Amino acid sequence: MRRRRQPLFIHAARTLVIGWVGFNLFLLVWIVTTSLKRSKDVFDDPLAVPADPQWTNYAQAWSVSGFSVAFLNSLLIVATASLLTVALAAPAAYMLARASTRTAGPLTTFFAVGTGIPLQAIVIPIFVLMQSISSFGYENLGWWDDRISLTIIYVATSLPFAIFLLTGFFRSLPHELEEAAALDGAGWGRLFVQVMLPLAQPGLITALVLTVVSLWNETLLALVLVVDTDQQTLPQALLGLYGTMQYTSNWGGLFAGLAIVVIPIVLVYWWLGRRIIEGLTVGAGK
Repeated sequence: MRRRRQPLFIHAARTLVIGWVGFNLFLLVWIVTTSLKRSKDVFDDPLAVPADPQWTNYAQAWSVSGFSVAFLNSLLIVATASLLTVALAAPAAYMLARASTRTAGPLTTFFAVGTGIPLQAIVIPIFVLMQSISSFGYENLGWWDDRISLTIIYVATSLPFAIFLLTGFFRSLPHELEEAAALDGAGWGRLFVQVMLPLAQPGLITALVLTVVSLWNETLLALVLVVDTDQQTLPQALLGLYGTMQYTSNWGGLFAGLAIVVIPIVLVYWWLGRRIIEGLTVGAGK
C-alpha cells in the first residue's frame, strides 16, 4: 500500500506544480496582452488578443509616473544591495560551514530563524533607526540620501537568507582542495578567494539572483523610508501610476507599467534559472 501511495503522491504533487506554473505563465501572458489594449477593450473582452496593439501605452506609462528615474533608482539600489549582501554573506557562510566550534550550529539556526521574521513586525523599529541615522547625517555631514538608508536596510534584511543558503552550499564542497592549498602555503584569505569562491560560483549566483528578485519587487520599506519622488523606486512609481491611471481610466497604460516592472526580473530569472536550481540542489545535500 505504501508503494502504491508514493507514486500517487508524486503524480499529484507534479500535477499541482505544473498547474501552478501554467497559471503564472497565463498571468504573465495576460498582463502583456492587456498592456497593448485600449481601455475599452480591457473590459469588453479581457482574454482576447489585441488586434491593434497600442504600443503608446508603454510610452505613456514611462512618462506619466517618472518610470525612467524610478527604474534607475531601483537598478542602483537593488544592484548595490545585492552585491553587498553576497559579499558579506559569503565569508560568514564559509566560516560557519567550516567552523568546528559549538556556536557554529546555533548561529546557523539563528540566521535560519531570521528568514522567518515578517517584515511588518520590524518596520517601525527600522523606521526609527533610519530616522536617527539620517538625522546624524544631516547634522554632521549636512546631507543625506534616503536611497542610502534603503540600501542599508535591504542588505540587513537579505543577509539571513543569503548566509543560510550559502552555508549549506559551502558544506557540500570537498575539504581536500582546502587541505592541498594549505599544504602549498596558502593563507585563509588566498584560500577563500582563489579556491573556494570559484567552486561556490553556482551558490553565489543563486544567492545573488534570489536577492535581486526579492528586492526588485519590495514596496513596503521603500514606501516607509523614501519620501522624495526623485528617489523613489519602481514599485513606488507603479503605485503612483495606479493612482493616475485610475482617474484617467487608462487601464492599458496601467498594465503596461506593470509589465515594465515584472518583465525584467522574469528575463533575469529565465536567463539564470538553471544555475539557480543547480545552486539550490547542491546546497540542499548538506
